[in-house]
Amino acid sequence: MLNIAALVGRLTADPELKHTSNSIPVTNFNVAVGRSFVRAGEERQTDFIDVVAWRSTAEFVAKYFKKGQLIAVEGSIQTRTYQDKDGNKRKAFEIMANNVHFVESKKDSADNSVGTGQFGDSNKSEGQAIYISGNDSDFQEIQSDNDLPF
Repeated sequence: MLNIAALVGRLTADPELKHTSNSIPVTNFNVAVGRSFVRAGEERQTDFIDVVAWRSTAEFVAKYFKKGQLIAVEGSIQTRTYQDKDGNKRKAFEIMANNVHFVESKKDSADNSVGTGQFGDSNKSEGQAIYISGNDSDFQEIQSDNDLPF
């Protein structure tokens, strides 16, 4: 069996960290993902994908990601059924995140229209920074010289 989901999109809201009754960190967030095809004469459609992250992944997302920021999510699709407030049986599809990654530099993220509801792409390529994790689990900026041999 194979159940792998990978997507890149923009967060529709700031992720909020919550804890279960057993103190396990969890966050639910929504990612806006543009479809890869466009019909002639129509605008590109966007899907809004629900994502759930647990434990350290949830803490990472809640700490470092904000509304409008590009995020890459790798995980698996899970379904669950529930009853809505009117007693109707419903089915929910969610991505259970195994890994999340930054897609843009911190500078490009700040340049995007974070918090305005716009999900446009940034096409900047000069002066980008690379971020690495330090021992204190915070990120530090390393300026890129754009002169890498690969």
